[in-house]
Formats: sequence, C-alpha cells, structure tokens
Amino acid sequence: MTVNAIRKAVFLDRDGCISPDEFGYISDASKYELYPYTPEALRLLKRLGYMLFIVTNQSGIARGYFGFEELKEVHDRLEELLRKEQVELDQIYFAPYYEGGSVSPWNIDHPDRKPGPGMFQKALKEHPFQPSASWMIGDRYTDIAFGKTNGLRSILLLSGNGWDELKKGVMNWDHKPDFICEDLLTAAKVIEYFS
Repeated sequence: MTVNAIRKAVFLDRDGCISPDEFGYISDASKYELYPYTPEALRLLKRLGYMLFIVTNQSGIARGYFGFEELKEVHDRLEELLRKEQVELDQIYFAPYYEGGSVSPWNIDHPDRKPGPGMFQKALKEHPFQPSASWMIGDRYTDIAFGKTNGLRSILLLSGNGWDELKKGVMNWDHKPDFICEDLLTAAKVIEYFS
C-alpha cells in the first residue's frame, strides 16, 4: 500500500462549524472570529494525522453580497487566527455558485456547491487520501449529504444551524449523520476515539 493510500482527511464546514454563523453573509474580515474551542479541536485532529480541508458554500458571491476579494480577506483572517494557535489548514475550498443568484456566471447549479461532489473531488485529486478513513463535520444537512455521498463518515454539529436542522427530523433525512455532537471539539474527540 502506498503512503498516499493511507492518508486521511477531515472536511470542515466553515460557518457554524469552526466559526459562528451569527453575521450571515460575512464580508468584513475584521468581524470574522473562530469559536474559542476551534484551535484545540483542529490541533487534536492534526495530531491524529488528518489533513484539514475547509469546504464552504459561499453563495454571497452569486447573490452579489460580496466579491472574491472580500472572501479572500475573510479566509486570510481565518488562516491568520489559526496560525497564531499553531494550526495550519491543508486547503480552503469554496463554492461561489447559487442557481437563484443574480451575478453571472456564478448563478448556476454547479457540482462544487455542497452537497455536490466538486470540492471533494478537487481535494482528492490535489491531496490524495483514503475516503473511508476520512470525515465530514458540519452543521447542515448539506454537509452530511456531502460526506455520505462521497464515502466519508459524517458528524452533525449542534452549533451554528445544527439544532434547527435536528428539529427538522434527522431520521427523515436521506443521508443520516454517523454522529451528532455538541460542537467541533466534541466531534474531534469522537474522531480520536475511532482513530
């Protein structure tokens, strides 16, 4: 077995997972903050040997709420905050698409938008890893569906929009999470237990 075949990854939603989702479509980098427990959780996952990928739908671009430069500034801030806590992400992937948007050419249905497979396929090509040894963590059904359809174990967080999603009736979902956790740090400890 090659080294690449045994590499593993954790895919992470951004808003509601590693950072609060209270501002909605955030375009001001100075307002971007992490949850207090995010650095500890990500350090644990790194110690366990996981690559860390952010996969985030950013329909604000298609909707005309902000542009690519504002999004880059937010992501630069995200990485700066993590570097101060000795955490390095392996990649940030984002999907600017939304079919109901007003800004062309991003106002289309596109496989990059979760739960589509686009961001997963990019990560697999650019950083080969073993999907069956990898995870998806997020606070929405689209995160769980993204994980399950791509062969990842999945964790629904109750932070962010998680409680609202849970109230919709998780047992009726086509794709059900493997675990439901209070927050990212709890999820990281679950992954540690099963690693």
